[in-house]
Amino acid sequence: MKKDTNKFDVIVIGAGSGGLNIAVFMNRIGLKVLLIDKRDETIGGDCLNAGCVPSKALIHAAREIHAGAKAHEAGFFSEKTRTQGSEDVDIKKVMAYVKEKQEVIREHENAEHFRNLGITVVLGEAKFNGKRSVVVNDTEYQGKKIVLATGSRPRTLELPGLSEGSTAVPVYTNENVFSMETLPKKFVFIGGGPISLELGQAFSMLGSEVTIVHGGTHLLEKEDPAVSEFMQNELTSMGITLMLGSKPAKYENGALIVITSEGEKSIAADALFVGIGRVLNIDNLDLEKAGIMTTPEGTRLIVDPYLRTTNKHVFVVGDVAGGLMFTHAAELHAKTVITNFFGVFKKKLNTDSFGWVTYTSPEIATFGRSANELGISKTPYQEFVSTLEEDDRAIVDSSRGFLKLFVGNGGTLLGGTLVAPQAGEILGELLLAKSNGLKVADLFNRVAPYPTAARIIRRVAGTYQSQKLTPNIMSLLRTIWRVREG
Repeated sequence: MKKDTNKFDVIVIGAGSGGLNIAVFMNRIGLKVLLIDKRDETIGGDCLNAGCVPSKALIHAAREIHAGAKAHEAGFFSEKTRTQGSEDVDIKKVMAYVKEKQEVIREHENAEHFRNLGITVVLGEAKFNGKRSVVVNDTEYQGKKIVLATGSRPRTLELPGLSEGSTAVPVYTNENVFSMETLPKKFVFIGGGPISLELGQAFSMLGSEVTIVHGGTHLLEKEDPAVSEFMQNELTSMGITLMLGSKPAKYENGALIVITSEGEKSIAADALFVGIGRVLNIDNLDLEKAGIMTTPEGTRLIVDPYLRTTNKHVFVVGDVAGGLMFTHAAELHAKTVITNFFGVFKKKLNTDSFGWVTYTSPEIATFGRSANELGISKTPYQEFVSTLEEDDRAIVDSSRGFLKLFVGNGGTLLGGTLVAPQAGEILGELLLAKSNGLKVADLFNRVAPYPTAARIIRRVAGTYQSQKLTPNIMSLLRTIWRVREG
């Protein structure tokens, strides 16, 4: 091995969202930073290359195509709007659109760009060689602090018949689905989480006949039960077949065989999508050389509330930290780590005001603490719900969904879920209120332009405020009126 005395203030392994946030900030204040990633093409992490960016571009294209097919409902009619099938969609053009949008973002997420900023970028596989050193391409680098941001990858599915020569069915994950060249006619999605629902619905809009197979009794198991029920009805109404409580057994003769409570069932499939969870990228790092310990099963790192590993010089950000696996979670991790690099008092990771969005149609935006979490902690709260059927903007837009808020003592906003078109954009107001300790009364008292979609928040807040109009208060107000008005 070639020895090298390269020394850095910070070494960042992994150029995804979390790693880039730390590398760019530390470089900006004048520290010496080494950024390591496997290849130039993987800089930007899963989000740019196989996650948020390509999936949202695909969803956008699918919605546009679907809206065109349904244009007759608003008065437009042509032969093209009569039907929609897979023969109407050029999937190569759709994927070209996806790649085009990725490349726009990639212009400022590549090795040359970060080198021009003054960051040292090394491409290759990193392995630990000591508590403060790593080796890449037979060269050793030392760092005062090391940040692991190696991300995660899709969990694989091993079934008989999935890899048997030329008759094997195409099996997609988020890592290869955006290179698809032929739109499947019968597309089976295995897994009932956000990725399967987002892409399953998108491919249904593009013209595929979609079936979702899930082992649980309901979809989106981390969401409020009301959300799961709503989305199950929504997916069924658009022609997607749901097979809950079903376990894939094998693939044969052009069909996926699943085990249900009623025995074996056969689902015709010319393509499969596997969305059954993620595996952390912590193998092949020689963690033991750095004194970094994992959980007994070896699938997760042991991490403290400050995002430090058992080696106090090595921190984690992003998926590899475990827990919430979102791009903006990686950003929160990075902010926490940077604060602790310089702060006198160390800051624990705090996700009480965290939110996330599932980009189905309609979108699902969730924030704060769930009813289950509030119940476990025995936190007193009230639940307030309003459906979009009562909202004027939703009525004219033919939108469906609901807003549910959990409110604590004194009107404290604890959490909630919004199901609506553009729910992710509306969520910002609730996150701002939650993170700044605003009360539900503050949401009610603001003047909301009419008829914006965000007025659904004021409607729910109004329901809470109406509780203050007790019979005694109303009697008092009437008395005041009569005294003043004679």
